[in-house]
Amino acid sequence: MDTDVIILGGGLVGATLALALDAHGLSSTVIDPADPAVTLAPGFDGRASAVASASGRMLAAIGLSDRIAGQGCPIAQIRVSDGLEPGALDFVPDADDGALGVMYENKLIRRALFDAATAAAHVDLRMKTRATTVERGPHGVVATLDDGSTVRAGLLVVAEGRHSPTRKAAGINVAQWKYDHAAIVGAFHHERPHENVAFEIFYPAGPFALLPLIDDEIGHRSAIVWSVDAEHGPGLAKLSDRGFLAEAEKRMGGFLGPLSAPSPRASYPLGFHHAARVTAERLVLVGDAAHGIHPIAGQGLNLGFRDVAALAEVLVEGKRLGLDMGDAQLLSRYERWRGLDTLAVSVATDTLTRLFGIPGRTASAVRRAGISAVNAIPPLKARFMAEARGESGNLPKLLQGMVV
Repeated sequence: MDTDVIILGGGLVGATLALALDAHGLSSTVIDPADPAVTLAPGFDGRASAVASASGRMLAAIGLSDRIAGQGCPIAQIRVSDGLEPGALDFVPDADDGALGVMYENKLIRRALFDAATAAAHVDLRMKTRATTVERGPHGVVATLDDGSTVRAGLLVVAEGRHSPTRKAAGINVAQWKYDHAAIVGAFHHERPHENVAFEIFYPAGPFALLPLIDDEIGHRSAIVWSVDAEHGPGLAKLSDRGFLAEAEKRMGGFLGPLSAPSPRASYPLGFHHAARVTAERLVLVGDAAHGIHPIAGQGLNLGFRDVAALAEVLVEGKRLGLDMGDAQLLSRYERWRGLDTLAVSVATDTLTRLFGIPGRTASAVRRAGISAVNAIPPLKARFMAEARGESGNLPKLLQGMVV
């Protein structure tokens, strides 16, 4: 074999998997058609992601800490409310528990991963490259690339994103639907400090999330993920800066003061998808190729990181036992480990999306009562905080900050 694993897709999840394998001496060839000159440009991706504390421990364990040090904003508290009505639910960790997670701009994580993968001894990163054919069989995987070369491995990992052509070609069915919502993403500055608080304000048209970023030369700033009716998304994204900030201030009630200096904005449709299975012969799905959820709880990227941690542990332990990387026992273990967790999180976020999207005063009163109930029941509140940290369920060693 030329390499242990072929990874189709070098995005946030695919590159992280390559580095996790590299940290344990396993080799990978990462194939991605994207041009780094485009994907690493400052204006390519205006999104930001909450990296849960468990995911942060994995990034540290695989050696990424130094590359992202000081570039993220710790999340000290999460405040949830139904509109601007009284009765917010505050998730505040104990003083010795540390932050719930860290907010990073996606472009910073992407740059750090690219640089680390380029320097890694066991990662063969092939950008601006496509696999024209991929053959999987009893004896391994053979990928023929558009430059005429071939790569052989024991396992194919699919990290191509939600519209994965390889998943479709493998005959893996996907449950999916649209929410009739669009998300507007970007960032802006505000007069008052956010004090490292993430705000999730629920409106019938969808959640309005304010996520703390580190200050820059202009001042205090936050990222925004604003869910609106799908028909309004493109129009809001194209508003003038002044008009957009005015609409955002209305949703915020002015609690961070006047808004200014917004970043470029983007709008994209929201939907749900979940693969019926995440393995096939010598094939594994990770990240958005396996599951895609509403950003209501900020867990999309963290689900992908949990896939990485579980798969890395399965493969590393299999290698130590002398097993083939595509061994059916290893893939079955990954399927069992990730199948239930991803389904549970997917169903939970879908339920929250539908519950908080019900219009009317009665529905709003029920939501506020639910928020108050969670606030008053410590074990239930602790469960929600564990989910936010990414610390629920059977945690892989990497998510505990340990190498396998």
